[in-house]
Amino acid sequence: MNTTGDGFVASFDGPARALRSARAIIEATASTGLELRIGLHTGECEVRGEDLGGLSVHIAARVAALADPGEILVSGTVKDLVIGSEIEFVDRGERELKGVPGTWKLFAISR
Repeated sequence: MNTTGDGFVASFDGPARALRSARAIIEATASTGLELRIGLHTGECEVRGEDLGGLSVHIAARVAALADPGEILVSGTVKDLVIGSEIEFVDRGERELKGVPGTWKLFAISR
């Protein structure tokens, strides 16, 4: 949908599709030497013309910032919504997200 300087904002019609796309992006860029960090969250967004905004976008950005190079990190909300998709996760514990109230359970997609 948009760029954020050194990042991208993308929207999907379902969290499992977003996870599969994230995995494909990581795999496609691996041979280039780029080690991307991807963070995913799902929730209500504010449509601002051609862009998205709001707390859900902010949460996704904070999750991405905590990902290791080459890692796809997701909020517990995403993990809960894809139960039954056969996507496996590794628990990364509870973390505080800058500018977001409370603590958030985070998970990495198994490689």
